[in-house]
Amino acid sequence: MNDDQLLRYSRHIMLDEIGIEGQERILAAHALVIGAGGLGSPVGLILAAAGVGTITLVDDDQVDLTNLQRQIAHTTDRVGMDKVESARIAMHAINPQVDVRTVHERVDLDTLKTLAREASVVIDCTDNYRTRHAINAACVSERKPLVSGAAVRMDGQVTVFDPREADSPCYACLFSPDAVFEEVQCATLGVFSPMVSIIGSIQAAQALKLIVGGTLGESLMGRLLMLDGRSMQFSTMRTSRDPYCPVCQNKTN
Repeated sequence: MNDDQLLRYSRHIMLDEIGIEGQERILAAHALVIGAGGLGSPVGLILAAAGVGTITLVDDDQVDLTNLQRQIAHTTDRVGMDKVESARIAMHAINPQVDVRTVHERVDLDTLKTLAREASVVIDCTDNYRTRHAINAACVSERKPLVSGAAVRMDGQVTVFDPREADSPCYACLFSPDAVFEEVQCATLGVFSPMVSIIGSIQAAQALKLIVGGTLGESLMGRLLMLDGRSMQFSTMRTSRDPYCPVCQNKTN
C-alpha cells in the first residue's frame, strides 16, 4: 500500500476490524456487480470509494430520464449513455485507482459463470426473476458468495447466499425456479427514492464483510433482512437450505 492509499483509506485502517490487512484484502478483491441501476448505483459507488481493486459492472440498459429520481450514479447530461459507462465515470470520479470493467450486454448463464469465476463476491442488483435465478445458478456452480437485494415501492430486502458454506441456502431454496412469478418492477409500481440506496448500501456492506472476513462480523447468510419504509422498521427472517433444492443440493458438499 502506497502513501496515497494509506491516506485515502485511513478511516478504514483505523478500524480494528479492518486495519491494513483488511484494506489490503479489499484492494485485492474483485466484485462482480450485476445491474447498474437503483441498487447497482450505490453498490458501485461505495465499493469504489472503499477501494475494491477490480469491479465488473454488467448491464445492457441506457440511462433514462425516469432513472434519475433514484439511480444516483447517473446524471442528466448522461441520459442516453450506457449505464455501465455512466456508472464507471461516477466511480472513477470518486476513486480513479479502481479498475472498473464494463459488460454492456444481457448475459446468459455461461457468461455469468465465466464472470463469477473471476470474482471474489457477486452482488445481484437486478430486478428480473429469471436473471436472479441465473446469477444464483452461476454462483452455486462456481462456489462464489452472492449478495442479493431487492427494493420496490416502500419495501426492501437483503440476504447473502454462500455456497462455500455447507449449511447456506441459495436463492432457489427460498424462491423456486419453477414458480409462476409476476414481475414486480419499479417501472410499473414505483419506488421510494431512498429505498434503493438504503438496500444498496447494505449490499455493499455485506460484500465488504465477505471480502474482509470474520473480523467485520457475520454476514446475512441464513437471514433475510427486510425493511418496511413506511414505519422504517427492520425485521429478520431465518432462512435454511432446502434439502430438495434442484440447484444447490449436490453442489456444496
